[in-house]
Amino acid sequence: MAIPAIIVHGGAGRIPEDEHAAHLAGCKLAAQTAWKLLEGGASALHAVEIAVRILEDDPTYDSGHGAVLNRNGEIELDALIMDGATLDLGAIIAVQGIANPITLARLVMTDTPHKILAGEGAREFAIHQGIPLVSTTELATPKTRARYEQHKAGIPVSAEEPHGTCGAVAVDAHGHIAAATSTGGTPFKLPGRVGDSPLVGSGAYADDRTGAASATGDGEQIMRVVLCKAATDAIGAGMDAQAAADYAIRVMVERVNGLGGLIVVDRVGNMGFAHSDRNIATAWISVDGVMHAAMGRNL
Repeated sequence: MAIPAIIVHGGAGRIPEDEHAAHLAGCKLAAQTAWKLLEGGASALHAVEIAVRILEDDPTYDSGHGAVLNRNGEIELDALIMDGATLDLGAIIAVQGIANPITLARLVMTDTPHKILAGEGAREFAIHQGIPLVSTTELATPKTRARYEQHKAGIPVSAEEPHGTCGAVAVDAHGHIAAATSTGGTPFKLPGRVGDSPLVGSGAYADDRTGAASATGDGEQIMRVVLCKAATDAIGAGMDAQAAADYAIRVMVERVNGLGGLIVVDRVGNMGFAHSDRNIATAWISVDGVMHAAMGRNL
C-alpha cells in the first residue's frame, strides 16, 4: 500500500498581500478534505475532483464562482482531469453556465467516448447529465465585475492581477495518481480564448509511472513548453518532485520568459512546487498528516 499524498494550488501571480489569507484558507480546506478522502480509501481521481470543486466554489479563485469575465461580459470556463492509472482524461473548453467545470470534465471522461467537449456542445452535455445551469450573474463577483468594467472603459488595471486558476494532484493508497485543473482564464479575454488549463500536458498531466502536475499562470507561455508534461518527464528521467518542478519552470523562463507556477507529485508521494511569478498559493499534507501552506518559495 502506498502513502497517500495531496497538494493543491489556487493560482500564481502578483497576489496582493491582503488576499493571501483567503487564498491559503481555501487551499487548506481543499487539501484537508481531499486528504480525509484519501485516508478513507478514495481514489486519487476522486480526491483531486473534490479538491478542485471546493476551490471552484470559493470566489477567491478564478474558476467557477469568482471566474473572470471576457470582453463580452461572459464567463467561459475550462477544466481538465486526468487519471494516471489509465492515462484517461476529460476536458471541457469555453463552457458557460457551469459552477463546477471539473465535474463536467470528469463526466466527459467517464460518460462519453470523447476526451474534450467545447462551448455549446459541452453545455448541452451538462444539461443532458442533469447538471444545473447557473447565470453569469451568479458566478461573477463584485470584484470580477468591477475589473471587467475597468477593462471595458480602458482604465488601467493594477498589475496586482493574480492568475486564480486552481488545481490539485494526488497519489492514493493504491499508488494511483491523478491531476485536475480548472480556470476562468484571463480577464477581458477574447471570447473563445483557450489557455493551457484544459490542454493535456500543459495545464495538467498524470501518469502512474512518473507523477502528476497541475499548472497556473500565463497560459500562452505554459502551453508553448507543455509545462506539466515537462515536469513529469523530468521525474521519469530520475528527478524527484521538487527538482522536476524547478526544472520545468526554469525551462519555461529560459525558452519563453513565462510567468506561472506548478505543483508536482511523484509516484511515491514526494511533492514539490515552483513558480516564476511572485506568488503561488499552495497547501499540502505531508506523510505525517501535518498541514502545510505557502504563498510561494524563493527560487
